[in-house]
Formats: sequence, structure tokens, C-alpha cells
Amino acid sequence: MESPEFSAGMRNQGPNGGAPKRKRSIMESSPASTGDNDRDERDDGSPETKGGRRLPGVKRACNECRQQKLRCDVVQEPFSSCSRCNRLHLDCKIESNFKRIGKRSKHAEMEKEIEKLRRAVQSAKAQGFVVDEDHDNDTPGNATHSQLHSPVVNSHYSHTRNPSLMGSDEAVSSLLHLKRGGSYALPRIVRELEDFRITEDDESVLFNDYFHYYHPFLPFLNPHQTPDQYYQQYPLLYWAIVAVASRRYGHDRSFLTKLSSPLTRLLWTTIGEVPQSYFAVKALCLLCTWPLPTSTSSSDPTHILGGVLMKTATGLGLHRPNHMNDFSRVPIELNKEGLHDRIKTWAVANIVAQAVGTGYGQPATTLYDWTLATRQGDTSPTSLGPELEARLQIERFCDKVSKEMYSNASDPRGVAGDEHRAMLMRVYRREYNELSAAVLSKGVSPVVNLHLKAAGLHLRLAGFFDSNNTPNYLDDLMGLWRATTSFLDFILDGDPSCHDHYSYQYRDQYMLKYASNYIQQMLVAAGFSLLKLLRSFFAKTIDFDRGRELFHRTIQAIRATSVIQNDLYWRLAELMVQIWNGAGREHPNAYRPDGTEPVVDDSLQLKVRCRHSMSLVFDSIWHWREEYQARGRGTLDALKQPTNPDSANESSASSTHLDSTLAPPSHGIPNLGLAAAASNGSVTPGGGSSTMGGNQQLMGMNGFADTLDVWDPQHWMLDGLLDFNYTFVPPIEGA
Repeated sequence: MESPEFSAGMRNQGPNGGAPKRKRSIMESSPASTGDNDRDERDDGSPETKGGRRLPGVKRACNECRQQKLRCDVVQEPFSSCSRCNRLHLDCKIESNFKRIGKRSKHAEMEKEIEKLRRAVQSAKAQGFVVDEDHDNDTPGNATHSQLHSPVVNSHYSHTRNPSLMGSDEAVSSLLHLKRGGSYALPRIVRELEDFRITEDDESVLFNDYFHYYHPFLPFLNPHQTPDQYYQQYPLLYWAIVAVASRRYGHDRSFLTKLSSPLTRLLWTTIGEVPQSYFAVKALCLLCTWPLPTSTSSSDPTHILGGVLMKTATGLGLHRPNHMNDFSRVPIELNKEGLHDRIKTWAVANIVAQAVGTGYGQPATTLYDWTLATRQGDTSPTSLGPELEARLQIERFCDKVSKEMYSNASDPRGVAGDEHRAMLMRVYRREYNELSAAVLSKGVSPVVNLHLKAAGLHLRLAGFFDSNNTPNYLDDLMGLWRATTSFLDFILDGDPSCHDHYSYQYRDQYMLKYASNYIQQMLVAAGFSLLKLLRSFFAKTIDFDRGRELFHRTIQAIRATSVIQNDLYWRLAELMVQIWNGAGREHPNAYRPDGTEPVVDDSLQLKVRCRHSMSLVFDSIWHWREEYQARGRGTLDALKQPTNPDSANESSASSTHLDSTLAPPSHGIPNLGLAAAASNGSVTPGGGSSTMGGNQQLMGMNGFADTLDVWDPQHWMLDGLLDFNYTFVPPIEGA
């Protein structure tokens, strides 16, 4: 006779006496579907409904048991924890809105987190960090595992400003220490852009530097906003501020180099997505005013970005701030503060676009409409303020000079005729004097005064277009000389009568270190103007010794504005020195202190005449290629030791002697090597004997591609205008 236990065991076995069959249970159903959740509710004791009524006598399980799909003996009235929660010391509670968490998704998330941790550890090791494995009983893996779950990581290093950013990166950072040993305060990572990270301390210093040093050149952002607010408004605007401030960042000289490539990709991705926020206009204003450093103009997109800037602004309706709804799909209601901000942004966009057009010798894409009309005595909250209002007046004057003197429809090059240009010069001379009186009467900052003097130089550079037979030819050249020296004296020495509030702008080369791209371009134009005047017949009528000293100081100033060694302005300074050293022997009419009277000739006239007031710079570049580089007397392959003005220049080797009195200023300009160049496509490797040899492997074949690319990004504009038989070689940067 069979025992009850034997009978029960046989019933649970399969037909062949194997393992017992498992009944298909609701408990095994996936919780992903709604039906499975309903069955789960019925199985764990939750109330069922039938006909909209609750069935009596059905109990609800606690949250922990429902998560594990286990039976629960919790008592609701009066409440008593279930035996499982008591045994495992769990928080036993019942919530009507509790939802089970799928284990598969949780495990997948954990695997993804582990993989991210591993990549972060490898990246940290590659940057010179080592994993702290000083544990007696733990293996390296266990040490990492134990510290990842340390309460120190989960509490002390929790992110205080943006908790969503705290995670694997800072957890891994807590496991690392410097090779020099010792403990250190863990920096908090606040932002990431691809593989570039910025800490909380760096962010604070950079934003303070921007508003202290760079903001006076373009005062339109709100200094009272926090970095978090700028990032929430528009990430590109946040990173543009960081990029500008990192140009002279003393804590990490390679900061800008590391940021350049990720920021460039973010910039073009943002533009490609057709930005729909006017904060994109603000970001483009900054990146056009202080572009990322480059060694050749063929890789400089600033002129293109200037056009994108204005088209984006008009597409968003910034030029019609009172009628924004005409350009938007959704209604926009602006308060007085929002309206003022948009008017200010539109004004700054025109200021920047005009500076880009003037500095690059191209037609500006500005639109000086009713919104920017000058209103005398306007003290409303929507007024621009004295600084921006003065800058706007100056740039409007530059726009008139460019359009009238270099936009002649009857001339193939667009240049106004000699008689017409002489008449315009008289008119604009008087208008410039009136503008100067009006601007200076407002007590503006030296930065505005500097742009005023740059506008005067922009006007007077038209003197190089005059023929030597033009009436008052020498008077126009003398006006050009005065405008050049006035601009250089101001940027080099400043104005001692300035108000004490702006005295910081005259200390420690402030004007040069934090100068905008436009000021750098005008400084180069002033240097070439001095060079051309002092090495011509006109030198007999001026103080040659003063001009020579001023030229030497201009070379130092251009090198001081350079952000990275061997960038575009560093190389242009070298080129100017080589022209200076060779011009005295090449031209018989050059100035000589021997008492002879040079004959007035046409040596000051330009061959390149299509680049507005900057034609002088482009013409000098072509002159250097024709007279010096083609004869092997000038190269740019020794920029690690800049050429000394007035040194022997019989060969490229002898032109590289370093004069201690003319050495480039020591302001921490990094010298980029090949590794840095590979990480930043917009910067050419820095000059050095190991990277830039005499064979000019990095400078192009036979040196010609270097100069062809060094300045002019629109090569086709010069085709057919000048008879220079040079073969174009693709730039090495694009390779």
C-alpha cells in the first residue's frame, strides 16, 4: 500500500518518471505588458475588480514582495510588517502607485555603467593617473569595486550644482591620484564637450576672466548671470565664452588647444541644424570677434561665420524686435528687458559684422535700419548705452567709407576714381573730426577710443590708391602717416589723461593681450603702412628715426597679440621683418641718410586693389613672395627664433638672429608640436628645429604654398589681376 508521501511524489513527476512538470503560472509572466501586470496584481493579493466593484477578502502585498513576486503575509489593519521584510530588515510598506522594476533593463543599465567606468579608468591612465591599489587583502579589481561602493564616493563627492552630471567620471576620479603622490581635493567636473571636461574651479576662473578682460571690448552679455544659466540658455554660447576666456588662461596653457576641435564640431553642427534661438547670434558674435587661432587664413572661417551671423539674426527677426511674431511660429511676448536684450544683440551683430568686413577687406553684410537709427537724447530703458552707441556710430562710419570708396560700379575693381576719391576724402575727413568730437565728449572707455583711431586709419589707407600725379598727393600721405602713428601710439602707450576707472586698460599690455581679431588686423595694417612709407621716398619728409623705433615696437606688439606661437599674426610679424631687412637694398629710392633728395615716384601704388583698405596687406604679401621668397632670401621656417629687424638678411639662416631687446614678449604663448596639431585641425604645428626644418616639409613645396595660404582665403579673387607665375600647391593643413 502506497504511502501518502509516495503518491504525492508520483503526481508531481512527469509521465516518464522524470523531473516534475512546472505549471505555467502567472508568476512567470513578463511584467512588461499591461496584461501581465494585471495578473501580477491578482496573484500577489491585490484586489481584483469585477463589474467595477472590489471583491471582499483580497489582501495586498507589500512593495518588496511585489517586486520579487512572492507571497506576503503583511497585515494592513492594524499594520504589521511581513515576515520576509522583518527577516531581511527591509522597509515594509504598501503603496497603491507602486510599479515593479524590470530586472533586464536594470541589469543592462548596470552593464552600461560598468563599461563607462572601464573606459574612464583607461582614459585616466593615459593622462598620467594611476589607480590607487594600496590595499592589503584586495586585488586590483576588488579595490576598485570596494571604492566604487564607498560612501565617500556616494556622499562627499556628490555633485552640488548639477547632480545629473555626477556619476562614473567623478567616481573614477576618486580612485585616482597623481603620480607625485599625496592626497588632493577632487575637482568637480561641471561640463563635458566630447572628451573635453571643465571643472568647477576652471569654470569660475574663466567666466571671471571673460567679464573682467574681454567684456569691455564687446559689452553686451550679462555679467550677473551664472555659468549654469548661460549653459541652459544655449550650450554653444557657454562654450564660446569659455573659449574666449581660455586664450590667456594661465592655469593651463593648452586649454584652448584641447577645446578647439570639439568646439569647432559643435559650432558647425549647431549651424547645420539651423539655429532657432537668438542666443546662437550671441555665440557667433563672440566667435567672430575672437576666432579660434589658426596659422593660415585658408582655414579661418570667420568671414563665413560673419555672414551666417547676420542671416541668422534677420531670420529670427532681431531687426524687427517689436514685431517678432512675424518671424515665429508661436506667439512671443517680450517684456521690456527681453526687448532691450534683443535690440542690443542686433546692434552688436552689426558691429561685429562690420568689423569682420573691414578687417578682411570684404563687403560687410550689415543692415543699419530704423531699429539702429541714432536718437539724440534717448534715455529710455531700450537705449544701447554710451559704449555700444559710440561703437555703432564708428562702425557705421567705416561702412560708409567702404561702400563709397570701394564700391564703384563703373570700375572693374570697384575702386572710386582719383577725383571722386579725393572729393570723398575731404568729406569724410570732416565727418571723422565731427565723429571724434561727439564720441570723446561722452567720456567713453579707451577701447572705444582705440576703435575710433582704427576707423581713422581705415579711412586714410585709401592714400595708397592715389597716383603720384594726384593733386595733394603728399598731403594725403602725411595724413596717412599721422593716422598710422596715432593708432600705434595709442595702442602701445595709451592715454595718460584717461579717467581712473579705465586705468587698468593701460597696464600690462591689456590692449594687446585681449585685443579682438579686428584690432589685430588693423595693427598689422599699421605695421605694413609704416614699412611701406619708411622704405620709400616719403621717408625724407618725416622723422625716420621715430618711425623706425615705432616699427620695431609694432613688431613686438603683433607678437604680443599672438595667442599661440606660429599662429597667423606671429608669422605675419616675421614676414614684415624680412621685408624691412631687404627693402633698403632692393629699392634705389628707399630712404638713405646721405642728404640726397629722392624723386617722387609711383612705388607706393598698390597692385592688389580689390581688398578695400586692407589691400595694402595683401599687396605686401605678394611683394614678399615675389621679391624675397622666390629668391631664397625669406622663409618662415625659423619662427622659434624670430628675425631681428635690421639684422643681416643675406640668407635665410642669417636672418634669424635673436636680439634680446626685440625678443617676443614672455606671456606664456604655447608652442604647439605635432601632437597638438593633430588634435586641433585649425592650428598649424609650432615652429621648431625638429618640426620645421630647412626643407620646409610642413610649409609646402618649395615654400610657395605657405605664403599662398598664409593670408588670402579667396585665391580666385586675385586670378588674372596680377601676373605672378606661381604654381598652387594644396595646403598641408587640409591633408
